[in-house]
Parts: sequence; structure tokens; C-alpha cells
Amino acid sequence: MASKHFTKKSLAVLFAEADETGEHTLKRTLGPTQLVMLGIGAIIGAGLFSITGGAAAHNAGPAVTISFVIAAVACAFAGLCYAEFASMIPVAGSAYTYSYATMGRFIAWIIGWDLVLEYAVGAATVSISWSRYLVKFLEHYNIQLAPQMTMSPWDSVTMADGSIVTGIMNLPAVFIVVLMSLILVRGTQESSRINGVIVGLKVAVVLVFIGLGWNYIDTANYTPYIPANTGNFGEFGWSGIVRAAGIIFFAYIGFDAVSTAAQEAKNPKKDMPIGILVSLAICTVLYILFAHVMTGLANYKEFQGQDGIAPVAVAIEHTPYEWLKQAIILAILAGYSSVILVMLLGQSRVFFSMSKDGLLPPVFSRIHPKFKTPHKSNLLFAVFVSLFAAFIPARVVGEMTSIGTLFAFVLVCIGVLVLRKTQPDAPRVFRTPMVPLVPILGVLFCVFMMASLPFDTWLRLMAWMAVGIGIYFWYGAKNAKF
Repeated sequence: MASKHFTKKSLAVLFAEADETGEHTLKRTLGPTQLVMLGIGAIIGAGLFSITGGAAAHNAGPAVTISFVIAAVACAFAGLCYAEFASMIPVAGSAYTYSYATMGRFIAWIIGWDLVLEYAVGAATVSISWSRYLVKFLEHYNIQLAPQMTMSPWDSVTMADGSIVTGIMNLPAVFIVVLMSLILVRGTQESSRINGVIVGLKVAVVLVFIGLGWNYIDTANYTPYIPANTGNFGEFGWSGIVRAAGIIFFAYIGFDAVSTAAQEAKNPKKDMPIGILVSLAICTVLYILFAHVMTGLANYKEFQGQDGIAPVAVAIEHTPYEWLKQAIILAILAGYSSVILVMLLGQSRVFFSMSKDGLLPPVFSRIHPKFKTPHKSNLLFAVFVSLFAAFIPARVVGEMTSIGTLFAFVLVCIGVLVLRKTQPDAPRVFRTPMVPLVPILGVLFCVFMMASLPFDTWLRLMAWMAVGIGIYFWYGAKNAKF
């Protein structure tokens, strides 16, 4: 009986799904440029602006640039494996679909549920932060939003007169989730156009920060480049660099979301590897330069006790460009918007694939007759994520999202090894180079960074997975089509 839970979905079935037409068919509208922009849109979020300062202050010091390189190498190994799968299996679902083809139904469910953690919970959390930065942005122009309507009932704030105000619901967070969901319902092509505008804005701000800040770098801030370890693992020294790599890995999350749009790409076998690898390469260069300038403008110790925009604001104070603070907030708002957009897109496409396979109710795979999008799935997630954003306080979930994504990367790398062994002659437009070395290194790097994360992060992951396994045996296993 146990073997049925490891039934694999054949490549022949997946190829047939890629070419099918009808009510469960997504519209192919994305070219390589849109896919690259989709990847950049998901990768460059406010995590770059907020997480970099904290990782430098508490873990790596100026050597946070090395942490970005380590995280990028792990992403590169995983990205090469993703690219091979995306060129072989141009079907929505990303790592879920790849796992179904290589390791069977149960492992596919595990990874699909893991992606729920990455996309749905991540989108809700990002929307809460989007609300906070919108308040900051409007305050600069003396526009005050009622604090009760910008916080959850579990949050409170002390006003200038000393009074304490408790939140009722976070309306701006609900607004951005609903807006991005409605854009997705309208169609992937329209969504990609809006995402392209947002990407252009935030990349421009990152380039301006790097270009203007470079002239004001104080090289003394790079000494010592690797601060001595405090005696605790993860607090500076090389262990701090590794811990920082695991934490800032959150800032790289997104390139895998490109693979969820495979069924909406015009020429997925050729363009998916381009979208994945080019977006990852562009963002890696920008990240390293950004971190180098940021830790060069201000000593890493100045970032301690700062959060949100504060780390970047501290760096900007060492330049004459005060107006950059407001530009950074605008870039963060844009960055968060595109991250929410791509996370919601990725989540609906994963659920679309799981629903088609019978592991989830059929409502998630119903396509709008005009827009050719999984509109009911988009709207259901708009409600779910909005409720979470409106009434649940923001918590530090970056590490939780990171461990979920690293876990997905591990399974994708293993999947390439399995499929090369079991189906060596299957057509591959893009082939991961140096197999088995690259997939093995991908597994090792990702597991290494997972091990560096705090233990409570592992506990939360295990709790989340326990809930998912319960749902699988209650519904998925009984209704699976394969």
C-alpha cells in the first residue's frame, strides 16, 4: 500500500499536459525578457534593504558581501538544476511538478506544501511590511493614516502625546494584496507589464544608491573585514558569514518563481533557463555591490538596533543625499509590490498543478474563460492572505521562508540526479553541466545553510509539514489521479 504514495507522474503525461488545450489551459504570453523581469521582480525586494544591515550588524560585519557570494553560489547550483527541469517539463508547478516526476506523489505533496509556506505566508508578511512603509512614505508629506487601521489587533503604538493606540485591522496590507490579486486575475501578460515598470523603478534606485554612495565610501569601515568571533556560533568570524548567508538567502528567493510560470511561456524549453539564470546573475551582481557600498558608507556596528529602512538610512546619512531616504522607501514599496505579485502568482500556479493532479479540490484548477488565469484560486488566496495580513501581526518569518526554499532546492537538485539515472535519454534542451558534481554541490550548500539557521526555525518547519501531511492523508491520497 505504501508504494502508491510514491507513484511517479510520467514524462509522457507531463508533456501531454504542456500541449493540451481546453478549460484547464493557461495562456502562453511570456517571452524571455518578461521571464527575466519576473525573476528580478521576485528577487529584488525590500529584503535587500532591511536584511543586509541586520546580517552585517549581528553576524558577518563587512564580510556580508562574502555571505551574498555564498548564497549566490548555492542559488546558482540550484538554478542550473531548475533550468534543466524547466526545459524538460514546461508545466506549471515548479519544484512540485519536478518532484512528482522523479520522487513520487508523497514527496511532491511535501514540496508543494512547502511552497505554500514560501509563497502564501511570505506574501502576507510582505504585505504587512508594505503597509508600514506606506505610512512612512506618506508621513513625509504630512499625510497621516489612522494608526488603528494600519495595525493588527495584536499591535499597538505609543503616540506623541503618550497615549497608546491598539490596532483594529491593517487596511493598507489588505489593499495591496487585493490589488495584486486582481491584476493577476486580469492576465499574466498584463501582470508582467506592471511588474516590468516596478522592476525598472527599484533597479534604478539600487543603481543610484550604488553610484552615488561609491564616492563616499570610507575604507576604514572595512577593517576588520571579518570581525573576530564572539565565542558563539554565528556571531562574526566565518561561522557568522555562514549564518548571514542563511539569513540573507531570503533576499534571493524568487528566481524559482519563474519556473511556476512555465506553462505561460511562449517557448518554455528555451526561455525558462534564460529567465532563471539571467535574473539570478543580474541580482547577484547588484546585491554584492549594494552590500559593499552600504558597509563602506557606515561601520557595521552602526546598524545594530536598526530595522526596516533604518540600516539604509544610516548609510545614506554619510552622504549629502538626504533625498535618497525617500527614494529608498519608494523603491521598497515598489519592491514589496512586485514580490507580492510574483508570490501570489507562484502560489496559484502550484495549487493549479496540485489541483489538476487531484491532490487539492478542483476549484484551484478552474480557468477564467476570457483571461485564461486560475481566477478562483487567485481570489481565494486574495481572501486568505488578506485576512492574515489584516489581523495577524508581522513576525520574523524570513528565516522560516528561507529554510522552506532551501528544502525545495535540495529536492530539485536530487531530482536531477534521479532523472539522469532513470531516464538518461529523455530530451533536454538545457542540460545542467558537470552532473553529478553540480547537483551534489547544490545539495551540500543548501543543507549547509539550513543547518546554520536557528533550531526554532526547524521546529516551525516540522510543525508546518505535520499539518500538510495530515491534509494529504485526509484528502490528497484519496483523490489523487496518479
